[in-house]
Amino acid sequence: MAGATTAALVTAVARAGALGFLAAGYKTAEALAADMADVRAAGVASFGVNVFVPGRPAADPQRVAAYVGSLAAEAVALGVAPGRATWDDDHYPQKLEVLLARPPALVSFTFGVPEPEVVGSLQAAGSLVVLTASTAEEAAVALGAGPDALCLQGCEAGGHRAGFANDDRPDQDRPLRALLAAVRRRTLVPLVAAGGVSGPAAVVDLLARGASLVQVGTAFLRCPESGAPPAHKDALVAAGLDATAVTRAFSGRRARALVTAMVREHPDAPAAYPEVNNATRPIRAAAAEVGDLGRMSLYAGTAHRRAEARPACEVVERLVSGLRP
Repeated sequence: MAGATTAALVTAVARAGALGFLAAGYKTAEALAADMADVRAAGVASFGVNVFVPGRPAADPQRVAAYVGSLAAEAVALGVAPGRATWDDDHYPQKLEVLLARPPALVSFTFGVPEPEVVGSLQAAGSLVVLTASTAEEAAVALGAGPDALCLQGCEAGGHRAGFANDDRPDQDRPLRALLAAVRRRTLVPLVAAGGVSGPAAVVDLLARGASLVQVGTAFLRCPESGAPPAHKDALVAAGLDATAVTRAFSGRRARALVTAMVREHPDAPAAYPEVNNATRPIRAAAAEVGDLGRMSLYAGTAHRRAEARPACEVVERLVSGLRP
């Protein structure tokens, strides 16, 4: 939930008895350290931090430039210009330094597998390490790095797909329950199930199918502690925004979002992350400021209509209610 997770949300979730995660994505190392300090100052000792593993620069800069040029109408309508389509590592080395200096209880990685030395250093510092996979094949690779657990992201999940490669393989969108079954047969490492968790029945079902933990994102987007823009919160339950689709229109990386004009009109956005993400940032920010749903990146999972505008503690209570005798 990069961009929507706040220290207040993590704190509220922890006080309700769940484990909250800070999103390190799109933040400087200094901002991450400040968020961690805020959570600890609130009295929360156990929390996680999710980190993006940087990829490689786009293979076809000319295609990226052409795509950015095609966004001129969107930019003009909002009174902004597209940003520069530059590659960056999301301050990855500096964030690792922050995490090693004051280790949180868990560190999870997405978009790839960090070097085994990184995994080992975090574990030696006292953090459990969770690696995210979206296919059984990725899970096998991740296990080779020696994590303490795997997070299995089903295709129902909102936001960016966790796949190691930003390509278009036909079999990469695995439903969560099928993915969980395939990986559970291959390892005894604890598995965290994520994607499309709609309510207490889903939590009970996933635990019965072999998950050790269940991870939830979209269900918290409408909470008052969420950092999602008000228009995004409203869009999750708005009439006419029932469908979600996987798109690269906003970031150049496959991500599940509500189907809006931007998603429909840019089906051929290039596989170029974070170049496209950096280029569209002014457009997305301006759209969020004025509530332009057609041009906002309304990331959401398939169960988005079950998200409720309730305090995070009440959302946790609802999700675990099926576990009581």
